[in-house]
Amino acid sequence: MNEILATRIASALSSRSNEGLLRRVQMHAPQAGLVNLADNDYWSLSKHPEVQAAAREAIERYGCSACASPLITGFGPAHELLLARLKQWHDFAHGLVWNSGFAANRAVLSQLPRRGDLVLADRLIHKSMVHGILDSGARLTRYRHCDLDHLASLLAERPPTDGVTFVVTESVFSMDGDYPDVGRMAELKRAHDFVWLVDEAHAIGWYGERGSGLVEEAGVADQVDVLVGTLGKALGSMGAYTLLRDERLEQFLENYASEFIYSTYLAPACAAAALRATEVIEARLTERQAARDASRRFRAELRAKGWDAPDGDSPIVPIILGNIDQAERARDRLRAVGVLAALIRPPTVPPGTARVRLSLKGDMAPEVLTRVAAALGEPEDAS
Repeated sequence: MNEILATRIASALSSRSNEGLLRRVQMHAPQAGLVNLADNDYWSLSKHPEVQAAAREAIERYGCSACASPLITGFGPAHELLLARLKQWHDFAHGLVWNSGFAANRAVLSQLPRRGDLVLADRLIHKSMVHGILDSGARLTRYRHCDLDHLASLLAERPPTDGVTFVVTESVFSMDGDYPDVGRMAELKRAHDFVWLVDEAHAIGWYGERGSGLVEEAGVADQVDVLVGTLGKALGSMGAYTLLRDERLEQFLENYASEFIYSTYLAPACAAAALRATEVIEARLTERQAARDASRRFRAELRAKGWDAPDGDSPIVPIILGNIDQAERARDRLRAVGVLAALIRPPTVPPGTARVRLSLKGDMAPEVLTRVAAALGEPEDAS
């Protein structure tokens, strides 16, 4: 390796190591009896027999790969059926399927805003969104997390401009499991005429009468300009999608988004599996309501023991410890009783907010959460 490059890399890795934040990929092999609350397969649909059967059938019919980019021959019947289903499920007229949520967010937010535009974004938006906005050249201003009064004041105080104002948020936030009042955000849009992008990645499958997310539950789909969804979490597959109000947005991204144009497309099996998963989820209204109730009760139990677990009903339950060593010990105690939890440290989350992140399963046995609470004990046990 070039000596200058080697020195530069060694310094960066040393700095990360000295902070106790050096990360390494570790192989995860599923084990019998181990409950995985670290992944985002909220309904265990990656192993659902009907979802697996749809994937197998697609492999037999179309092969294991799309074998080309979507603008060549990669966009096949499985993708077309999936896209039609997603548009119907969310009540949107136009859309695109992408290889990943990161690619979708980065592409949309690097291509639609331009220099001279203003992007108002929640302070805790996903890294994929931040990358896209910074690549766009637009001015980025972050409002306080889920603080819509702050957003409203920024909208009211905007200096006159010929540019476009964008407002960007997740619905359910990936590390905190909370969400803004999207109904009020729709009211702000009607008052201030901005372009609204909502990433529903962690709300899909958990909210709404059809299970398509918080935008559906709040009845504000007609106000959202760009809705981003994932196939790789509650739908148990892989990939992502953007749904769009205006056909011109679809055509623009097809022609200018490098992430869409220049990559071999999502495997047909992923598309077929995701389509079947949407149908399974839509039929589970009663189960979704029960899962949200279980999330509320579990959080209340943790808080009663003294843990910093925010209120809410989403599948993402963060237990915020601040200290990385304490978070590691909490994770290890859970592993000892057969529960796999995610250890989340800076820079993924802000400094001083290291946490154990639990991703609840809508179909898990109630005794699992009892086991988690018992293993954690009380906060002073972590010291």
